[in-house]
Amino acid sequence: MEARAISSLKELDEYFKMQKRSFLLLFKKNSSQSEIAYQNFVTAGSEFTDIGIYTADVESVKDIHPVFSVTSVPTVLEFQEKNLKNVYKGAHDPGYFTAIFDNAVYKARAEKAGKPVKNVVVYTTPTCSWCNTLKSYLRKNQVRFSEIDVSKNDDAAREMVNKSGQQGVPQTSVNGSMVIGFDKSKLNRLLEISE
Repeated sequence: MEARAISSLKELDEYFKMQKRSFLLLFKKNSSQSEIAYQNFVTAGSEFTDIGIYTADVESVKDIHPVFSVTSVPTVLEFQEKNLKNVYKGAHDPGYFTAIFDNAVYKARAEKAGKPVKNVVVYTTPTCSWCNTLKSYLRKNQVRFSEIDVSKNDDAAREMVNKSGQQGVPQTSVNGSMVIGFDKSKLNRLLEISE
């Protein structure tokens, strides 16, 4: 979808009625960071048709950023209908924007199909072969997950041990339920995978 320039908060409210999920880039024309963010946001957004992709220059559109307490640009606001869900600050590469748009599309499709979106976190280390097996299995079954390398994140490692009582990896949190190792039957049950 081509990014649409928004001229007012009222116009943005009208577009919210047409899209369940939307992204709005607030930027300042002729600012180098904003120009980079704008190009990357628009480039990434052109690949998506299931979500709203909008832009607003804060120099000419002055009624949006105060409502959402935005004090610096570039900033991307993510909405579910009219509700603000996430705020992404700074100039990011197109791959970053593609990832957040892709995640929104995935959630929208799951909701449309009547399936609840599961929060899946995989705790790994770079040298763990079972971690790679687990991640491949999740990808094969189109399960969205976030990965945390506990060898580089002490807080996450402590959190993992507090949740499971175990130090080994891989470990997977599915909506807060911990799965130790590559326990295929438990993963299938929690993730509703049928083989």
